[in-house]
Order: sequence, then structure tokens, then C-alpha cells
Amino acid sequence: MIRDLIIKSRSNRRFYQEVAIEPETLKELVELARLSPSAGNLQPLKYVLACDPEKNALIFPYLAWAGYLKDWPAPDEGERPSAYIIILGDREVSRSIDCDHGIAAQSILLGATEMGLGGCMIGSIQRKRLQEALDIPPRFEILLVLALGKPKERVVIETVGSDGDIKYWRDSDDVHHVPKRALEEIVIG
Repeated sequence: MIRDLIIKSRSNRRFYQEVAIEPETLKELVELARLSPSAGNLQPLKYVLACDPEKNALIFPYLAWAGYLKDWPAPDEGERPSAYIIILGDREVSRSIDCDHGIAAQSILLGATEMGLGGCMIGSIQRKRLQEALDIPPRFEILLVLALGKPKERVVIETVGSDGDIKYWRDSDDVHHVPKRALEEIVIG
């Protein structure tokens, strides 16, 4: 059921780096994005796939990982993603890209979850530097980076407390807690 898949699909930030993801798996995930809805059916998205350690090492330094975890800058070596999908907007297809990259990213991450993988949608990117590092032509704008791998952490959902704090956190057992607002709080009419 889709509800179970959505609940299971969490933002994972630590992975078993040694568990490889094959290029064919990344293409299967992009196929899900390709088949997803597109505003005006313009289909302006393109993708950079990375699953070899050398290319992954070019991507990793330009990403920020967990803004609320101030004492944790990023995954350590051995816990980094074993693959990335970089979602690009092709400005020759469309000057404005509304929601396509969010739809595509969710399709990819749900597909990854169904395959037993995990991922993290990253929007905090040093875009210009990453574009240069990967020699991405200027017609393409980096919209999102999806980090992928076999999850090495447990992520649980809980209800936002009475203090209203929505910041995720890790407990002493390294369980990652993600507070979600109650349904009654977000449905207003």
C-alpha cells in the first residue's frame, strides 16, 4: 500500500557505503521520474547519474546534510551514499521549472524505498561549484541532488510535541527522530 511505502521512505543520511548501486538501478529509478507527471507535459528535467567512488567523491563536498544537527556536519567515510542522482532543469526546454523536480524526486525516492534502498533529497548545494566539478553545461540548472544507498540508520516519525518544535534529532541510540504535525493541525477547512 502506498501509505506504508511513504511512511517507510525517510530522509536517510547515513548509508552502508560499501554496498554498491548499479547504473542500471539508477536508470530504473529515473524511469519512474520520466513516467511521472510534468507541468504542461514540458518534461524539462535531465539527470546526472553517479555510482562510482571517484564521481561520488566529486559530488559529496558540495552538499550540506542536516541543518538541525549542528554537531554533525556530514556522513563519515564509510557512511556516505553509494550513488547520487542529480536533477537538472534544462533551460532550453523551459525557462521556469515549477514542481517537476519535486515530483520526480519523490517518485525516485519511493522507488528506491521499494527496492530496499534509502535516500535523501538535498537542496542545500553549492551549485556553481558542483556544476564546475562535473562539467555540466550552463544550459542546465542543478535543482536537487538525491543521495542514495543502503540505509545505515533507523528513522522514526513522531508527532510534534506541545512546544511545536519540528526539528529532527538523534537520540543516544543514534535513532533519527522526525516530528510531524498532526493531521488536525494541517487541515484547516
